[in-house]
Amino acid sequence: MNIRVKFRKYGNLRFIGHLDTMRYFQKAIRRAGLDVCYSEGFTPHMIMSFAQPLGVGLESDGEYMDIRVNSTPSSAEAVRLLNKNGAEGIEVLSWRELPEGSKNAMSIVAAADYEVRFREGCEPPEGWEERFASFLQRTEIPVRKETKKKTVQEMDIRPWVYACEVRDGLIFLTVSTGSAGNLKPELLLQAFAEQEGWELPRFALLVRRKEIYADLGAEGERKLVPLEELGAEIG
Repeated sequence: MNIRVKFRKYGNLRFIGHLDTMRYFQKAIRRAGLDVCYSEGFTPHMIMSFAQPLGVGLESDGEYMDIRVNSTPSSAEAVRLLNKNGAEGIEVLSWRELPEGSKNAMSIVAAADYEVRFREGCEPPEGWEERFASFLQRTEIPVRKETKKKTVQEMDIRPWVYACEVRDGLIFLTVSTGSAGNLKPELLLQAFAEQEGWELPRFALLVRRKEIYADLGAEGERKLVPLEELGAEIG
C-alpha cells in the first residue's frame, strides 16, 4: 500500500537539509510504530521518496513524501502519531492512500506555488510593484544560469512563470518545478533586479513554498492538481 504524506516545514527546522529531513521522518515513523515497508538486501531501508527537495532556509506549507506500508491506521490517527513523535518545526498535515499503480510524487511534480517577500532593510525602490508587473509582460526573460557541471547556460525562463500576483508587498508565484523545468523564485527576482539596475543582496528574499502540483492536463492544456488530491483519506 502506497501512502502520500503532506507536511509543513517551518521555524528552525527550515535550516536542515534534505537528507536530515529524511532521517527525521525515519525516526518519527519508528517511534510512531507505523508498519512501514523496508527494502531487501544487506542494508534494508524504509521505502520512501520526496516530491521535490526544499532549499535550506526555506519554509513550506506543502511538502510531500511517499512511503510504502504493510498496513495503516486511519489517516487521522497516523497524522496524530507522527506529530506526537516529531518535533516543532515539522508538522504532518495529511496521510492519504494512493491508488494502485500511482506514480511516485517525485516523478510527477510539475509546478509549485511560492510566497516571496523582501527582508526588512532590503526592500526595492519605490514603485517596484508596477515595474515588476511590466517586467512579466515581456515575451522573453533571458538569464544566465550555472549548471551542476559548473558551466554557464543561457535560457529563457519566461515560459516557466505560470502565474504571478503582487499584493501588499508580497509576491505570489506559480512556476514550473521538477525535472522538465525548475524555476527558483530567486532567479526570477534576480533577473528583475538586474533589469532595474539595483543590487539584490544574497539573503534579501524570504521564500515560502505553499503547494506542489502535478499536471493532469492533455493536448497542451495545463491542469494543475495538488499532489494531496491524488490520494484518498483512510477512515
